[in-house]
Amino acid sequence: MKALALFSGGLDSMLSIKIIADQGIEVIALYMDTGFGTSEDKRAVLERRAILAGAKFKVVDMRNEYLRDVLFSPKYGYGKHFNPCIDCHGYMFKTALNMLKSEDADFIITGEVLGQRPMSQRREALFQVKRLADDENDLVLRPMCAKLLPPTKPEREGWVNREKLMGISGRDRKPQLKMAADFGFEDYATPGGGCLLTIDSFAVKIRDYLKFDKQMRDIDVVWLKLGRHLRLKNGAKLIIGRDEADNNALKAHPNDKFNAINFDSADNIVGARSFLSIDADSEDTLFAARLALAYTKADNEKTYSVRIGDKILSVKPFEDKSYAQNFFVK
Repeated sequence: MKALALFSGGLDSMLSIKIIADQGIEVIALYMDTGFGTSEDKRAVLERRAILAGAKFKVVDMRNEYLRDVLFSPKYGYGKHFNPCIDCHGYMFKTALNMLKSEDADFIITGEVLGQRPMSQRREALFQVKRLADDENDLVLRPMCAKLLPPTKPEREGWVNREKLMGISGRDRKPQLKMAADFGFEDYATPGGGCLLTIDSFAVKIRDYLKFDKQMRDIDVVWLKLGRHLRLKNGAKLIIGRDEADNNALKAHPNDKFNAINFDSADNIVGARSFLSIDADSEDTLFAARLALAYTKADNEKTYSVRIGDKILSVKPFEDKSYAQNFFVK
């Protein structure tokens, strides 16, 4: 027997894998990359946690499909912010179910706990997810709360021992923490910290983006995660790197919807890298050039040559960064 596990790196998903792996079943932990979760530099951490729980690890890239099929038209709507959790879970399950044949696997497991999340883990929501996933063969098993739900095919057929599954419900983490201690787990993610769509500050950026551009792509999502975002007076978007890591990431992942704001190399200007949307008018372009300089170590008494796309401007920096305050997307 082999199971595919929807894996977030959190404690519940690790425990569900351990419960199944301890029954002699091979498990592959699938991290579904929607573009709104863990960054690429944390993949090694996820793999380490999957192995600790007793599974192999695999990343499933579903970023473009997620934007196209889930994020902007969820059947069951959004949670508190911009999180279509029920539709998201259904899509992930459907993706995993479609992988059963190629992975030579038999069923799906997940770390969901009945009643733990107000939107996606209510009893009704679990059945809504089942319908969205087209789980007609009853192959999705939730080891953490299975005893509170009707037996699935893996239980009915004896592929897994239902008596060794759990009946946990609600938001109290004590049962899981005790299990973690018993299994010797110390490395796991904190609850609810994985999805950017559940964070208000990020949801605001998405809503702002969609007011001006309905065509969000994977690279646009990457850029939403980086830098300070400003919406200027006449609608242009200005992005200013927060630190060296932002500067490098923005440079390494070019986005053709933006022009870099470049300074004359002879001026040897050190500081944040800035980018302006290509549709910016002359007023927003002038403002962006002066503000971009203000976020560097440029002398605010000096005039500099600034290139933005095919435009070359001679401008002084703003006296300080306070000119940005009314334009931050927040």
